[in-house]
Amino acid sequence: MMERKPLIAGNWKMYKTSAEAAETAKALLNLVADVRDVDMMIAPPFTALAAVSEVVKNSNVGLGAQNFFWEKEGAYTGEVSAPMLVSAGCRYVIIGHSERRQYFGETDERVNKKIRAALQAGLIPVFCVGESDSERESEKTFYVLDKQVQNGLKDFSSDDLTSLVIAYEPVWAIGTGKTASSIQAQEVHAFLRTLIEKKFENPLANSLRILYGGSVKSDNIAELMAMPDVDGALVGGASLKAESFARICRF
Repeated sequence: MMERKPLIAGNWKMYKTSAEAAETAKALLNLVADVRDVDMMIAPPFTALAAVSEVVKNSNVGLGAQNFFWEKEGAYTGEVSAPMLVSAGCRYVIIGHSERRQYFGETDERVNKKIRAALQAGLIPVFCVGESDSERESEKTFYVLDKQVQNGLKDFSSDDLTSLVIAYEPVWAIGTGKTASSIQAQEVHAFLRTLIEKKFENPLANSLRILYGGSVKSDNIAELMAMPDVDGALVGGASLKAESFARICRF
């Protein structure tokens, strides 16, 4: 089995002004300056991207965005494009987060267009999938994930997806304090890797990083990361403070 370098990603959601975001990023850099065996990324809100980009430039922490629109430019009031994110210093972009799906009508088809646009712009897409509480209760987890992956990655070849990252975030565990057990996370991650293997062959399945997201904290990260198919984390609330996020990065 090939070694996959872990990725710890912080999703700051709708928190922090530009000044607050830059201050948090500076504090984080001081705490993780010597971390080399883990890739790290933070995704502040759009308004703070330029400020944070200045702070993390030439550092070991990458910049990500939380969303974007798939067209390069045009009359799309309130949207930003992938080339705009690149020009703001982004290397990563989160696509299809459950909150985007839940509150803003993000569909698998839109996710598919966004992954394509992100890759064309040279961004690393962090493609989010996950089931709701009711879907897990009715034992539809694998059905839901299969559908999200098949539709989200429709019409791609394995060569297109070498930089792709998948983030499994059980919707029932986001911001609820509930976390999938390490065994539950491993079961789903192994299922996702097998799906990719069936769809795209072994090399992509082996190299693909699958992150776990859902109430990740410094006290559960080590156990999650001990699982063979968990390659990192997409961290929400615990990424908002430099100290707690740094502890997770140093799992």
